[in-house]
Amino acid sequence: MKQFRVDQSLCIQCAECVKDCVFGLIVMQDGYPVLPADKEATCIECQHCLAVCPSGAISILGLDPADSLPLAGRFPNQQQMETLIKGRRSIRRYRPEPLPAETIDELLKIAAHAPTGVNSRGVEFIVVEDPATMDAIRQETMETLQDLARKDAIPDHLVCFRHFVPLMEQGLDPIFRRAPHLLIASAAEGVPTREADVFIALSYFELLANSAGIGTTWLGLAKWAMVDLAPRLLRSVGVPENHDVVYMMLFGTPDVTYYRTVQRDQDAKIRRLVK
Repeated sequence: MKQFRVDQSLCIQCAECVKDCVFGLIVMQDGYPVLPADKEATCIECQHCLAVCPSGAISILGLDPADSLPLAGRFPNQQQMETLIKGRRSIRRYRPEPLPAETIDELLKIAAHAPTGVNSRGVEFIVVEDPATMDAIRQETMETLQDLARKDAIPDHLVCFRHFVPLMEQGLDPIFRRAPHLLIASAAEGVPTREADVFIALSYFELLANSAGIGTTWLGLAKWAMVDLAPRLLRSVGVPENHDVVYMMLFGTPDVTYYRTVQRDQDAKIRRLVK
């Protein structure tokens, strides 16, 4: 049951919820919006009806509209977003101290609001919070790469890993960059737009983290190591076997400060369609 409720004492009968319903499920009856029982199964729980109601009269899924954040005047302006997008850097120098668990939890809960195809909300996060677990992942990855190098089993298109092995044996960390935290985002095979959903969720997480002064790095190297070279590493960190799309991100407090944006406007590739 979707628990669609209308507080008639607050409803101004504007029908905005009817107009904005993605699949046109909500209808007006006797002057008030209704979600017919025979249409409930089609509802994708997007909560547009709750969000679009100007008077806070609509409740769905048992949610109280009073618990939602008000939006008027609270979005960052374009200049602020420009600075955030242009100013974020891939951080490869981190302080060793882990972030508070409550900070990580808050970031992930907010990032879970990222859009997904047909509102499937199938992205799952696995987060490494403690330094001991990060050290164990580093060690297991190094030992796996050492074994593959001895067997000459590293393919030519991943030749960089052959060079990483001696660096890791010297105590360097060319893959995980001594970051205190690792975030693995995955989605099950049945999720309709799982690859896009994963990348969108991580993009939201990255911008949110950077707005809080937390650095991030998209970790393609670990994806190649864990997905392409040694899938068992994914199992060892808890990724379910039916999750076949995954990407990773390092994060933590940066040990470097950047003072200005880079200049890439000239790199924008724009093709305008003109009939």
